[in-house]
Amino acid sequence: MEQVIQTFKRKDAEERIPVLRMEIDYELVSLHDAMAEESLEKINQCKVRLQQLRQELIRLEA
Repeated sequence: MEQVIQTFKRKDAEERIPVLRMEIDYELVSLHDAMAEESLEKINQCKVRLQQLRQELIRLEA
């Protein structure tokens, strides 16, 4: 049963990683736009979201 759970989690992670990379790319574009606007609030929001995405990516790739 444990092997079935591990296999399911691995497959789920394999599907999530490409989506997560696209979300990171989008958030980087948003950060660039926020920097161009010199909006500190938007910059900080983007940084927080990027940190969350980064942590999730690290967990999935481990």
